[in-house]
Amino acid sequence: MVSFAPLDPETLEDRRRYLEGHLVEVACLDCLATVQVRKQSEFHTSIQWSAEAVSACAEFARARAEGDLRPQRACGRLQDSIRAAVRDGAIELGGTVD
Repeated sequence: MVSFAPLDPETLEDRRRYLEGHLVEVACLDCLATVQVRKQSEFHTSIQWSAEAVSACAEFARARAEGDLRPQRACGRLQDSIRAAVRDGAIELGGTVD
């Protein structure tokens, strides 16, 4: 029984487009941590954090300094930056993954 079957190139490309399609780089207007963002709708936002961005985030660093070691759900300052990027037209609402 095979437990791992390599994906064919077309499937890999579909996966890449699904995970990375229409991601826009957004820098936090406060700490300059840079993340990848896709805004599917007014209420749905996908954010891809890199380890570097997590380390640079001032809000996350504050939580760690206060002894909160749980993964943070969101950064309010970054969310404000994303809203500004949408308002300025840098992020397209409802971007498809094709």
